[in-house]
This record gives sequence, C-alpha cells and structure tokens, in this order.
Amino acid sequence: MAWLTGILLFLATVIAMEGVAYAAHRWVMHGPGWVLHESHHRPRTGNWELNDLYAVIFAVPSITLIFGGVNLDWGGWAIWVGAGIAAYGAIYFGFHDVIVHKRLNHRYVARSNYMKRIVQAHRLHHAVETKQGTVSFGFLCAPPAEELKAELKRRERAGVRAPVRP
Repeated sequence: MAWLTGILLFLATVIAMEGVAYAAHRWVMHGPGWVLHESHHRPRTGNWELNDLYAVIFAVPSITLIFGGVNLDWGGWAIWVGAGIAAYGAIYFGFHDVIVHKRLNHRYVARSNYMKRIVQAHRLHHAVETKQGTVSFGFLCAPPAEELKAELKRRERAGVRAPVRP
C-alpha cells in the first residue's frame, strides 16, 4: 500500500472514530452498557472506575487490526486503520481524561474557543447523572453550550445533578 493512501486511510479512520465514539456513547454506554458507564457519572473515589474497562474494550479492534496486518497478511489497510483507531484513543485520553477530568495533574486552562466549547459540552453532559436526559455524546465535536443548556431546560432539567451545598 502506498504511504499517501495509508496516511489518508489513517486520517479518515481518526475522523470516522468520532462518529463511532458518539454512537457507542449514546446507544451503548447510555444504554445496555450503563452498568459500566454509570461509574463515570458519579464522583470517583479512587484512581479507577468501572467505566475505564471501555478503554480496554475499545482497544481490542485496534490491536486485532494491527496484529492481523502485521502477522496474518490482512494487508496494509488493517495496520493503518488499527493505527487510526489507536490514535483516536490517544487523542480521546488526552482531551477527556487529562484535560477535562484532570486524571493527571496539570495546569492547562482551555483558552481557545474550540477547547472551551469541548470542555463545557462535556461538563454539561456530566451535569446529568442519570442514564437518560443527557446531552452532548460526541467528544471532539460538540454543539455550542447555549444549545445544550436550552435542551436541558426544554427537558425540565430531568436527571440534572442537584447543586452541591457547602
């Protein structure tokens, strides 16, 4: 496979993974997979939560494709697609776990309009602690916060976490 074709396939996979992540988050994690994902909508009591098992689950296709491409003669396409899935996972970890949830200590503050939008959209997603009623399921693409707030208001704030009192 030509390098340019491989790089284009890699980039297309990274972009497509946002759609896959959206669908998995909306219809699996907030559906039958809520048994694991619910831990992510509750205060974390340690370094790990049940939701972290999704990282392992979502790594399986990437590992399988790269292994098959390298060792089982599936072709170069499998390596590039597997690498694209892994790259999306790394980007997701950086944005979601490091920047938004601060699972690693840092002093980064979102300053660009894009980063502010992504962080605020994810925080509005977490304002709802129930399986239903949540907004903003994507991560690298998110609607403006004003739209999300309006949707929560339209739903009469069903499932929205009560304010913490000092």
